[in-house]
Amino acid sequence: MEDHWTVGHVAELAGVSVRTLHHYDEIRLVRPSARTAGGYRAYSAGDVERLREVLAYRRLGFGLREIAELVGDPSADAVAHLCRLRGLLLERRDRADAMVAAIDRELEARAKGLKVTPEEQLEMLGARLYDAIGSAYTATRRTEPRIAAQIWDALGDAQTVLNVGAGTGSYEPADRDVTAVEPSAVMRAQRPADSAPCVAAAAESLPYEDQSFDVAMAVSTVHHWGDPIAGLREMRRVAHRVVVLTFDTDELGWQDRFWLTRDYLPEFAAVLAEFPSLAGMADAIGARAEPVPIPWDCADGLFEAYWRRPAAYLEDQVRRAMSVWTRVGPEAEQRAVRSLSDDLDSGRWAERNSDLAGLDTADLGLRLLIA
Repeated sequence: MEDHWTVGHVAELAGVSVRTLHHYDEIRLVRPSARTAGGYRAYSAGDVERLREVLAYRRLGFGLREIAELVGDPSADAVAHLCRLRGLLLERRDRADAMVAAIDRELEARAKGLKVTPEEQLEMLGARLYDAIGSAYTATRRTEPRIAAQIWDALGDAQTVLNVGAGTGSYEPADRDVTAVEPSAVMRAQRPADSAPCVAAAAESLPYEDQSFDVAMAVSTVHHWGDPIAGLREMRRVAHRVVVLTFDTDELGWQDRFWLTRDYLPEFAAVLAEFPSLAGMADAIGARAEPVPIPWDCADGLFEAYWRRPAAYLEDQVRRAMSVWTRVGPEAEQRAVRSLSDDLDSGRWAERNSDLAGLDTADLGLRLLIA
């Protein structure tokens, strides 16, 4: 049968039993759209796509009733499901990385002959770990008024604002009609009770009609998107204007602008290896770029925030709110922290970076795209 696959072949490809597929058909979760000449179930490409979504959610621990609601959502297409699954997997990866870090701390303590308390033993499994992951962002990531002023000025006279990749709600203007979009359940759960209404959706597939908003904004989130250019174009589609705070990797030797990536974390360059160029992002939405200086006492604990306060990078809570450390992995993180700690103790960091002491702001690559 053309463009259809037999139940046995689909079961083999998916790594499930034929009985499982029969059950999904019986409960109307995945219903094959055709039958073979012999009366057996036959699956179209669309059927297989739905099955892929069902099995992916199943392996993430969702119940069948919950999965039926997710895959039955008429506002979510294949791209939306993939983006949602990607976000869920990234959250799971972050939790696994945090568990590894907790295990490493306990192993190090035991190797030194230190006593490990019951509380510390349970940290890797219990609520304390979840709280550490979930609360780290709000503990250090908040609106920096000077950066906010530049973003809000770029919004102009816009009254309706779509905040894409909104996270916990930093930089959302209180005097506008804001709608937030955020794929991460962990982030959505941390939004204040009085914050803007937040929709579970991804930048690459915004559930809005063309030109629904005066302006769409995105702040320090584009690097988390599966397809940044597609997300930017979606923002351009649903809004008359676009304002995006992002990062410039066009400049030759850009990774050397910041002492942390230059001297301690060269792996940062690999993290952004596939990130679109600033010029490419600007071209995608017809934007101009403005530099965004970072004040020395920046209230928002973004990756570059502590450029004149290096000891902050030794604090686990500070690093946990920066996705870079998760991306480079625990070995690179521990090496960088040890090396920085040694250089702060010896005075080498101060010698290398003496030119920073008199600066109030630094240009470390943050750029505001305005279209």
